[in-house]
Formats: sequence, structure tokens, C-alpha cells
Amino acid sequence: MSEEIYDTIIIGGGVSGFAAAMYAGRFEMKTLLLGDIMGGVIITTNEVANYPGFKMVSGMELADKLREHALEYNVEMKEEKADGVEKTSDGFAVTAKSGTYKTKTIIFATGTEWRKLGVSGEKEYANKGVHYCALCDGAFYKDKTVAIVGGSDSAAKDALVLTEYAKKVYMIYRGEQIRPEPINLRRVEQNEKIEVINKTNVKEIKGEQFVTSVVLDKEYNGSSELALDAAFIAIGHIPLSSLAKDLGVALNEKNEIIIDRHGMTNLEGVYAAGDVVDTDFKQAITGVGEGVTAAYNAYNHISK
Repeated sequence: MSEEIYDTIIIGGGVSGFAAAMYAGRFEMKTLLLGDIMGGVIITTNEVANYPGFKMVSGMELADKLREHALEYNVEMKEEKADGVEKTSDGFAVTAKSGTYKTKTIIFATGTEWRKLGVSGEKEYANKGVHYCALCDGAFYKDKTVAIVGGSDSAAKDALVLTEYAKKVYMIYRGEQIRPEPINLRRVEQNEKIEVINKTNVKEIKGEQFVTSVVLDKEYNGSSELALDAAFIAIGHIPLSSLAKDLGVALNEKNEIIIDRHGMTNLEGVYAAGDVVDTDFKQAITGVGEGVTAAYNAYNHISK
């Protein structure tokens, strides 16, 4: 264990973590950020049109700008995963591949991972026609027939991305009707390549070497089997809160970290921000604000 003591260690390399690091640097806190995927989930987003100040920016570009801004200050970043966090007599110890680091405060900005559908064939055909990132993998399906499983705003945006490559895009959703933001609903409705299948679940994903079809729980156009070249799963995310839970941080029924308006958890010196916390509205801009708030209150904590 290094004898060096950080003022704060930020766990998570997405936009919330970068914002927290930038403000911690401005407060002249000795800061370390650990992130196994620098940029986080937003780097898989093709177009971000709801971040104030940018009419349109790619997720990768936005993440890069926030990271570069943070690095203008005396901030360390290591592209590696935090494996454990423990309470010590004078703060906390964070274990990673490169060593164990001591800190006075912790900011969890660990984000989420894609939720799995949990049906037969999903695991077997992962990256062989089953995907979770339209922006990452859509280009492999030029002039093919694909489906998005899900009906959220993210699912609608994924469907629109896929129309840039595929000849046909189905949206398969279990609910009465898909529920994207109004502007994206209009875009879906106006796109001739997209066909929505409501009140329907995917029961199985079938294939040979690669995906060939999905089995539905009700017939569509006279058949319960829909021929496809790929299925993109867009049914939400799971909070990556296990490190916080192991430390004793309180979680809600969704396994999200519970914070107050100051970004504080139930443990003194422990803060959280971004998609991993229990806020209803999860956007890049709200996560950035939460990261800034967490850094400010971590600074107040060590200042006292």
C-alpha cells in the first residue's frame, strides 16, 4: 500500500466521474480517478442533442472534452478497474491492479451495465448477432434485417442509428406502445425502414453460426418466428453498485446508491453521482451536476 494519501478517489471513468475530477482539481484536492472504461456508456451514443451548450455532439467527443478539461488540473487518472474498497482508521483504501491507494473520501461514479434479456440463445450468440450497442456494431449489418428489443428513448435512438445501415429495423416492445421522447417518436414514425411490434416479447433467439431469427410469444404477420440477421437488446441498465454495497453504502430496491441533495451517502466521506445513484432522471447533464456536487461536498468534508 502506498503511503501517499489522496483527498479523494473517484471510481468510474464516465462523464460524472470526469466532472467530479475536474472540480476536485479546481479545489486543489489531491485526486485519483480509476476507470476501467474511460468515457463510460455515453461513448456508445452516436448523437447527443440534449447537453446544454452543444446543439449536437457525439458521445465520444463529449466524454473526451470533459476528460481533457479535468486533466488541465492536477488530477491523476488510471485506466483500470477498482477491485475493492475498505474503511481504514483514517479514511479508505481502494485496491486496483496497480496497487492499493489510501484516500480521505470516495466518490462512486461507477455507472451501469446493459441489462440482459435472459432468454435462450442470448448468451450463445453474443457478438454473433446479439448486441447491446447499435453504434458499436450496427455497421456490420449493412443491407440486413435487424431488430431492437425495447421501447425506451434509448431503444428508439438505437433503431434510428441502425437505419443508417440496415434495410429493415423492427422494434419489438412488450408494452402497449413505445415511449421515446416526442422528437424521437416522430423520427421513428417517419422512418420507412422502422416497423414497430408492440405487446410482444422475445422468447428465444435462434441461429446456426450466427443469429437467424427470434421466437415471439405471439404471432406477427402469421408467424411466431421473425427472420433476422441481428437482435440489439435495449431494455435498460443495471447499476454497478457492488463495491459500494460491500463497503456498507445503502442501496434502494433497484440497487442504486441512495444519496441526498449534496451527493452524500449514508457513510461519512462517501459520495456518489451519475447513473448509479437513485435519481429518477438520468442524463449526462444531470450526472455531471451530481459529480460536481459530490466533489464540492467532499472538499467541504476534508476542509473541516
